Amino acid sequence: MQPLGDDEPTVVGPYRLLGRLGSGGMGRVYLGRSAGGRTVAVKIVHPHFALDEEFRARFRREVDAARRVGGAWTAPVLDADPEAAVPWVATAYAAGPSLSAAVADGGPLPTATVRALGAGLAEALTAVHELGLVHRDVKPSNVLLTLDGPLLIDFGIARATEGTASLTSTGVSVGSPGYMAPEQILGKGATGASDVFSLGAVLAYAATGTSPFPGDSSAALLYKVVHEEPQLGEMDGDLRELASACLAKDPAARPTPGEVGRWLAPDGAARLVAGGWLPGTLVEQVSRSAVQLLNLEAAGVAEGVHSGPVGFSSPSVGAGGGAFGPAPVMPKSPVGSAGFVPEPRDAAPYDTVPPASGRHPGPGKLSVSVAATAAPGPNGRGRRVGCAVALSIAGALAVVTLVPVLLYWMQPGDKGKDSSAAGKAPSSSSSSSTTATASSAPSAGSGTPLQSIPDSYLGTWQGDGTALGGTLADGTFRITIAKVGVGQKLGILRQTDQLGGVCDDVLTLKQVTKTRLVASAAGATSNRSVCNQAAHTVTLTPVGDDLKYASDSSAEGSPTARLSKVE
Repeated sequence: MQPLGDDEPTVVGPYRLLGRLGSGGMGRVYLGRSAGGRTVAVKIVHPHFALDEEFRARFRREVDAARRVGGAWTAPVLDADPEAAVPWVATAYAAGPSLSAAVADGGPLPTATVRALGAGLAEALTAVHELGLVHRDVKPSNVLLTLDGPLLIDFGIARATEGTASLTSTGVSVGSPGYMAPEQILGKGATGASDVFSLGAVLAYAATGTSPFPGDSSAALLYKVVHEEPQLGEMDGDLRELASACLAKDPAARPTPGEVGRWLAPDGAARLVAGGWLPGTLVEQVSRSAVQLLNLEAAGVAEGVHSGPVGFSSPSVGAGGGAFGPAPVMPKSPVGSAGFVPEPRDAAPYDTVPPASGRHPGPGKLSVSVAATAAPGPNGRGRRVGCAVALSIAGALAVVTLVPVLLYWMQPGDKGKDSSAAGKAPSSSSSSSTTATASSAPSAGSGTPLQSIPDSYLGTWQGDGTALGGTLADGTFRITIAKVGVGQKLGILRQTDQLGGVCDDVLTLKQVTKTRLVASAAGATSNRSVCNQAAHTVTLTPVGDDLKYASDSSAEGSPTARLSKVE
C-alpha cells in the first residue's frame, strides 16, 4: 500500500481513506474505513470517465450486477455511488495476496491448496452464473488467497448474459491473454463456459507456476489459446484430467462450474478450507498483513481532513482490460514498529528533506492529473501546476488553454498513447505558451549532461505498463536505480507479465541529465527462453513525481510505463 498524495481524496462518501492499494485503466483502489470500523476497498473511477454519460450508464449497470453477487468466495459490493461527481464503489477488503503474487513469490501451490482453490472458485462461478452473469476475466490477479478461503474479485467487466451493453470500446479487448477462452478471442461472445476455460487455466497456473499457454507476446498467447493444446507440466492425476476438460476448445465439451466443484470437493469447498488450506508461508504472510492493518488504524490517520481533488489523468483505457487495478499486494514485512503509516499531509516535500532524516518519500502521483499536472522544474523533479477540480467540458478546456501540456493527456480517444519521440517530457517553457503542443518536447540531448545519476532518480520505482501504443496491458515494471556513473550498470528492470512470468533487463547508463536518463538494455542471462534478449534502448523521463519508462524494442511492442517511487 502507498500513502495518499497531496491531491488525492482523504474521504469518499462515508469512508475515510487510509492509503492507495493500486491503479488501473478504469480507476484507483484505496484502503478505506467506515465510521463503524469496517475495512473496505474503495474503487474510484478516473474523472475523465465521469464526463461520459454512456460510461456512467454502463458503470451503473455493472454495479447493480455486482451487488447481486453475494455468495461465498466473492468479495461483496457494500456501497456505491454511480451518480457522484466521480463515481465510486466499495467492496469488502480481503487481507491476502493475489494468486499471481503468491505464485511469483513462492512458486506452485501444494495439491491440497489447489483443490480447495478450484472448489471455491467453482462455487463462486456457480453463484455468478445462476444470476445470469458472466465474469469474463477470471485470472490469477483476480483471485485473492485469504485464511477463510479464495475470493474471486473484480466484476468490473462482468456482464449480464441477457444484456446488450458491453464494456468494450474501440481498441479495447475484454479479458486477459492466456486466460481468455477461444470463443472470446474469436469474437463469438462469452458464456459461462468461457469462465470455466479461464478457471482451468488458473488451476494450471496455481499447480505448475506457469500459464498453460506460455508466450512472449499477447499475439502469441492468443494464437496458442485458439490453435494449440495447453501445456500442463507436472500436473497429474484427476487435477490434470480436470484442467484438460476445462481447457477444451469446444465450449460444449467443458464441465459446468457445479461439476468442477463436485469433482474437487464432493462435500463442498468449505470443508476443504476449514481444515487449513494455505501453506505455512502464506498463513504467516496473511497474518502479518492483518497485524499491519491493525497497526495502521492504531497509529491513526488525521481525521476531519477535507477530501482533496481526485488527481487522475487519462491513461490507456485498454490497460488492465478495463479493470480498477491490481489486487492488493501484501507487504512481506512490517515497515517500522507500527506498520505502514501514510505521510502526514503537512510533511515537507521529499526534495527538501535531508537524506539523513530517514523519512520515507511518498511515491507521487501515478499519472498526470486532470485536477493537477506537473512540468519539469529546475531540480528535474517537477513543479506542480494546480487547478480546481471541474468535471465539465468547459472547465477542462479552460485548463487546457492555460496549460497546453494537458491537451496531450486529456484526449479521450488517445487511450494514453504517447506520440512524442520516445515519451519525452515537455519543456518547462511549453507550460507558459498558449500555442505549444506535446510535440514541443526537448531533444534527446536537452539539459546539461551529467557524469552520474542525480538523487531525484534514485530508489525503487514501479508501475503498470502498456505496449503497442497503449492499446495492450503489459504487466508490471519495477526497477531500483543506484547512484552510478555513465558506462556503469544502472540496475535491473523486472517486467512481471499478466501471467506471472518474469523477464529481467540489465540496464547500463549511457547518458543522463536532470530531465532525461538514457540506458542501454539487454536481457539477463537468467531469463526464460520466451524473454526478448536483444539489445535495445530505454529512457526514463521525470514527469511530476513519477518516472516515465519507454523502450524502443519493437519486438516487445515498444512498451511504456508510468513508474511511481515505492521505496
